[in-house]
Amino acid sequence: MSTTTQDTLQKFIFDNAAVRGELIDISATWREVQARHDYPAPVKKLLGQMTAAAALLSANLKFNGSIVMQIHGDGPVSLLVVECDAELRLRATAKLSAGASVADDATLTTLLNAHGKGRFVITLDPLEKVPGQQPYQGIVPLDGDDVSTVIENYMLRSEQLDTKLWLAADDNVSRGLLLQKLPYHGGKAEATPVSEEEALETWNRAVILGSTLKEQELLETGIDVLIQRLFWEETIRVFDPLHPQFHCSCTREKVGNMLKMLGREEVESVIAEQGQVAVNCDFCGKHYEYDKVDCAQLFASADPVATLIPAGEAKH
Repeated sequence: MSTTTQDTLQKFIFDNAAVRGELIDISATWREVQARHDYPAPVKKLLGQMTAAAALLSANLKFNGSIVMQIHGDGPVSLLVVECDAELRLRATAKLSAGASVADDATLTTLLNAHGKGRFVITLDPLEKVPGQQPYQGIVPLDGDDVSTVIENYMLRSEQLDTKLWLAADDNVSRGLLLQKLPYHGGKAEATPVSEEEALETWNRAVILGSTLKEQELLETGIDVLIQRLFWEETIRVFDPLHPQFHCSCTREKVGNMLKMLGREEVESVIAEQGQVAVNCDFCGKHYEYDKVDCAQLFASADPVATLIPAGEAKH
């Protein structure tokens, strides 16, 4: 990272209860994401919240791979994307529709679900796939007026996990709180020796405490102070902190795959017009160039093409 401040994700669990939680300050990573873009303020807010949420969800994944969180919009914003791997390395980007105008008071609904056709997508992509294995992908309509609600509804519908999120982001800060009710199996909550009634009571109390957190308080207060302020009456166990950071995984090979997805005819038409294909990574801005020989070699390979999200935009 180019910044000296270290981001922190703090996991904790309610002792002898059925609730786990995480608080995150991902502000340094968030500023790295913005350093290469000039998004309107409402877009910044949504993408910053998604960046915090992706890290919070990734910290509980039990596989070596990446989570890709996307909102496909039908309004002024066509796409929000955040990717986070098992080491909590993140990258994020947004795409605005051609000629889009974004009002200062624009909401998630007006930006991404203006005609009710917005979609929320989570993809789990293992790093080392067995032959024939495809990434797992869940796609649902945009169900909610803000990022927190959209993700909460997805987690309950697709993963059967009661999840509550409080997210906040501005130009400089991105923070979030996640609470999850642990599954209850055969007379006990997962990893907790409590009754179902006690588990539900603890969960409800934790959500009430979390709901006292206001957006401005989340933006202005460090997570070490927040955890004490919110849960000072509870017995919680705190784990060693984790440290997310910005990282772009783009490579020349991945960009080549993207060009192969465009197809030989499209790529050759750009070569004929421009003499080369130039691609800038949407996430980090890195520049790649492919001449006629490079592109011929791409299409000479019979390797299958597979990519989750565009690495960049070919410049015609």
